Amino acid sequence: MSAQGVVVADTTPLNYLILIGQVEVLRPLFGQVVIPDAVLAELSHPKAPAAVASWLLNLPGWLTVEKVARLDQTIQLGQGETEAISLAVERKISIVLMDERRGRSAAETRGLLAVGTLNILDLADERGLVDGVAMLEALKQTTFRADSELLDRFEACMKARKS
Repeated sequence: MSAQGVVVADTTPLNYLILIGQVEVLRPLFGQVVIPDAVLAELSHPKAPAAVASWLLNLPGWLTVEKVARLDQTIQLGQGETEAISLAVERKISIVLMDERRGRSAAETRGLLAVGTLNILDLADERGLVDGVAMLEALKQTTFRADSELLDRFEACMKARKS
């Protein structure tokens, strides 16, 4: 996985990284993060968590919002996922940050590497940017949902790295 460059992000990884106070790891991990208009709209939803609304008031310089020129109508997902995948394909950006299983599958069938929130935390832990085990615990306190076996595998990997 590229240490620097450009990635496209869907809503959920940004949302959860903001909630656990770790959204800033995206810059050293990936460089520039691009989001489509629909992701900004989803993050700006009136029912979004207060921490997300607060973060949106002062977007970091490493994040840009772009309009999708050609929306791929064959992607039958939510607007955020559809625009994120379409933007990545359009801009020839190979990595898309996305959690939803169907979205990840749609991205991968289009030749993209789908990287989820757990992957981001694992990579940040591996690079010494965060305490991954502590961040997994923080993530579990949010509305983040993942199979307990998957969470256990990530936790075991992070613990093994420390020993």
